[in-house]
Amino acid sequence: MTSRVRAPELKGRGWLNTGGKALTLADLRGKILLLDFWTFCCINCLHVLDELRPLEEKYGDALVVIGVHSPKFEHERDPKALAAAVERYGVHHPVLDDGDMHVWQQYAAKAWPTLAVVDPTGYLVASMAGEGHAEGLSRLIDELVAKHEADGTLHRGDGPYVPPPAPDGLLRFPGKAIELPGGNLLVSDSARHSVVELSADGESLVHRFGGEERNQPFSEPQGLVLLPPAVAGTAGYDVVVADTVNHQLRGLNLTSGEITLVAGSGRPWRSSVDDHAHDALAADLSSPWDLAWFDGKVIIAMAGIHQLWWFDPIQRTVGVYAGTTVEALRDGPLPDVWMAQPSGLSATEHRLWIADSETSALRWIEDGALHTAVGQGLFDFGHVDGPADTALLQHPLGVAALADGSVLVADTYNGAVRRYDPASNEVSTVDSGLAEPSDILVTSGGDVLVVESAAHRLTRLAPGVVKTVAGERHKTERPPSHLAPGEVTLDVIFTPAPGQKLDSQFGSPLRLTVSASPAELLLDGEGTTTDLSRKLVLNPDVPKGVLQVVAQAATCDVDAEYGACHLTRQDWGVPIVVDPAAPNRLPLILRGLDG
Repeated sequence: MTSRVRAPELKGRGWLNTGGKALTLADLRGKILLLDFWTFCCINCLHVLDELRPLEEKYGDALVVIGVHSPKFEHERDPKALAAAVERYGVHHPVLDDGDMHVWQQYAAKAWPTLAVVDPTGYLVASMAGEGHAEGLSRLIDELVAKHEADGTLHRGDGPYVPPPAPDGLLRFPGKAIELPGGNLLVSDSARHSVVELSADGESLVHRFGGEERNQPFSEPQGLVLLPPAVAGTAGYDVVVADTVNHQLRGLNLTSGEITLVAGSGRPWRSSVDDHAHDALAADLSSPWDLAWFDGKVIIAMAGIHQLWWFDPIQRTVGVYAGTTVEALRDGPLPDVWMAQPSGLSATEHRLWIADSETSALRWIEDGALHTAVGQGLFDFGHVDGPADTALLQHPLGVAALADGSVLVADTYNGAVRRYDPASNEVSTVDSGLAEPSDILVTSGGDVLVVESAAHRLTRLAPGVVKTVAGERHKTERPPSHLAPGEVTLDVIFTPAPGQKLDSQFGSPLRLTVSASPAELLLDGEGTTTDLSRKLVLNPDVPKGVLQVVAQAATCDVDAEYGACHLTRQDWGVPIVVDPAAPNRLPLILRGLDG
């Protein structure tokens, strides 16, 4: 940016975490504002929530973080669902409900997440997309604090956050559940940061593993998998737990109650991984969301980087199983396939079923290849039964294979349980009216239990219930970018954070990957290069589509002998309308600063 720009006003449908007060920029004058444009389905947005926690603590009397919730899915437009998400993910700052995307448009956001910094006098001084900005933000805030304290325009003191009442109940936003050999249930009690053993009816607490506060030792755990007895005997633990926000796996010994770190350095993934086995404890994971025993190993739904990984409890190694980190839908031989936040797994002897949440898809792996049963892409969703090629889900998080070969899907944002029958290739609705079902457990006795996460309970489905739903089709409603047909310049704008420089010690610090949906939209320019600028050629015969852009930049500190290294990365799904009267340049901001 080359000129000072006044920050647009914060006007939305309502506010959370303010005690009912609607905030304005005038109310916040004198504070440094960090606006976090997020949507609660987005794993990158959840990563940013965790990156911001230390900044909120460090600069608490000078910095005010405002979450601007600009929804992708229809369900996310529901104010009650947003309030539940704010509690579920421990958001301890004010949140503006931007349900009509007005503030999103005013700040020219094009990706989830997007961050914007406003100085104490009300001017926009920085904008950036993606995750990995915490260090750069800290340096920028230090500069703003020093400048505005000297100018007398920084006003320290309490911010506008008002905490909600403390919840009660047996469970709080449970995530996943498995059955134990004796018939009891093991449930990840995600918002209470623990794993609980419940009686077989799911009504009584038998044992709680871990404390009820973050990092004692869990932080929002999700997936659970029971190891085969022979493997458990050698490994020394019975269950593997996906410790999601800590980016780790932990082993749980059900007899002794001992909890052991078994995989994950605790650092979030920031670089590419080859196809070799790696020491499990040294590897950087990224939001492991679910687990399954398949192909002789623990398969990890690595939601944070749109891949599946494997973990060997005996060899204590991990590696990539499927996916390239590109967030999209593409089938084919493993590992060169595309997924988008895989969040639910269920294994049979020969087939691994996957709830691929951001593409609203049900997919499966068999004989070394990935296939899609239901789902059309990142921006098509709804509640539609019928033939699988036209049926629609909405952000499913769980899946359970049945003995007859069919599959139940926790269709989370539709509040439903759906069934896919491979024999007829049809999708039906088993039950609806549920509160964000996140997992399905079929017990050894044939009962079907639903983890009804937003209702904080396990729900037993009535046997034989099948409904037919004449649902609606939806598309993500975001203002498209109009571009001219023919040659177009794509520019990803990146400015290193204060105190950082591009890091070339391991080759080019820049990487740009471009693809399109439909593929015919791009006549030229698809692929990966080491430059953040690219000439694309748009097909004049394809009126619209989505450009999928993945950019990353590696930087390192310049003021230390052994400076830390950082990776900034973002995926954009940019809706495009091909328009002869439109410009022939598409700028995207990975990180930009005022001049």
